[in-house]
Amino acid sequence: MKKVADLYVRVSTDEQANMGYSQRNQEEVLRRYCEMNGVTIRKVIYEDFSAKSFERPEWKKMLAEYKKHKGLIDVILFLKWDRFSRNAGDSYAMLNTLQKLHIEAQAIEQPLDLSIPESKMMLAMYLAMPEVENLRRGLNVLHGMRRARKEGRILGPAPIGYSNKVYENGRKYVAPKQPEADIIKWAFGEVVKAEKPVLYIWEQAKMLGLNCCKNNFWHIIQNPVYCGKVLVPKYQNEESYFVQGTHEPLITEETFYLAQDVLHGRSRPKKEKKKVCDEFPLRNFLICPKCGKQVSASKSKGRTAYYSYYHCHSSCGWRFKTEHVHDTLIQELRRLMPRKGMLELYKQVILDVYNNQQADNQSGKKEVLQQINEQNTRLNKARELLLADAIDAMDYKAIKTECERKLNLLEAKLSAAEPVQERIDDLLEKALYNLAHIDERYENADINGKRQIIGSIFSEKFIFEENNFRTAKLNEAVALIYKLDKAFSENKNGQTSIKTDLSKEVTRIGFEPMTPSLEGWCSIQLSYRAGKRK
Repeated sequence: MKKVADLYVRVSTDEQANMGYSQRNQEEVLRRYCEMNGVTIRKVIYEDFSAKSFERPEWKKMLAEYKKHKGLIDVILFLKWDRFSRNAGDSYAMLNTLQKLHIEAQAIEQPLDLSIPESKMMLAMYLAMPEVENLRRGLNVLHGMRRARKEGRILGPAPIGYSNKVYENGRKYVAPKQPEADIIKWAFGEVVKAEKPVLYIWEQAKMLGLNCCKNNFWHIIQNPVYCGKVLVPKYQNEESYFVQGTHEPLITEETFYLAQDVLHGRSRPKKEKKKVCDEFPLRNFLICPKCGKQVSASKSKGRTAYYSYYHCHSSCGWRFKTEHVHDTLIQELRRLMPRKGMLELYKQVILDVYNNQQADNQSGKKEVLQQINEQNTRLNKARELLLADAIDAMDYKAIKTECERKLNLLEAKLSAAEPVQERIDDLLEKALYNLAHIDERYENADINGKRQIIGSIFSEKFIFEENNFRTAKLNEAVALIYKLDKAFSENKNGQTSIKTDLSKEVTRIGFEPMTPSLEGWCSIQLSYRAGKRK
């Protein structure tokens, strides 16, 4: 009785199936074998899938057919056992399954009579050899990829913003791809500013031409490859670390780490400043003398023109023309004349502080350079000990890995250091001139400049009443620098003569939410509780 057989022809990839000759050669050899041995061919099964497991499309279809229609064939023929499987454990399980279906599996170039116990030893060898070959090939590929990463090369498809290129000698590399590269640079800059949400930046980047989903964008702004680093992953006893890549970085290391600080909440997002009308630089600096609430400002329409006022929103009805308030403020600023010899002392203090900071910066750089030299010296000594057979290769490898990791961190720290400014004489002279002519500086400044000057001079909000400012407490540094009248002078007991409207029968209790009546009187966020004087 003739045997009925299915021919199983397998290659690993669809490329081999379409472009190679292996499938046609396997089929030809199998058909010749069937003709010579009188085997009837039912059909030929073509497979282009890896033999690491039996999760193969055509094999699963074929096995399902055998289970549904028992007795279709007597034997499955293939060229060698590695065409059947490259996993010994799965192979034995599948052979048991086929045996239950009364189907024999046979390799025509490595024939075995599985009814003989000794044949199973040969079967184990035939099945183990392809598996060992696969494992060895995979290990070689893994070591080759790790070596390439240690040399700073990017493997596989290029990241977004780069494209894969090939040199004339056949060596592959990645290069920036426009316009995606410029868009990614812009995106990192926006993240560092911390002015807008990341999702908004992603949407803007898509509008500029960056084609990626939200998850990919998050991966981009957290990927160190864009600052020129390549990750060497953890393997066995070797910890993961970064190396300097051979590709062109899109951003600096400093920009990348600043972006990570923003993304992980180590840097606070900047809130957008509310726009202030150019005509009201004192808005939010004034307090109503009647009710103690914060004063606002607006324009009102007259018969022929608009008139500007600082006014209170409550029913107290307090308001003054902006021109009158501004003229009075300028008169107050003109009273701020530097004390005799104070500018020279101020200049000397600034120079001393600056020189100390420069010395600290130089000392810090010298310390980093010294640590780099120490690591290089340690690495050279380890190399000499290896050549002298004082240590083995594994010890040298561990020392080298540790030294390279520390060197990468130290070099990143050194490269992120800000350049040293040699002289500040011109800048200091300009600052001293502004101190001596603060009224002119205020009049010539824009709205933001005026508000900065007011906020830096007056440490608290102040009250405008009876054509004059009162309770205008100055910044301590300003009070020391400028010569003031008796209202800001000290008496013989060392106490200031500044008058205040606060009750003397109160006890300070610390940092607590303030009551509305006191909110305008104390800008340092301290509250007071009424109590008896002791």
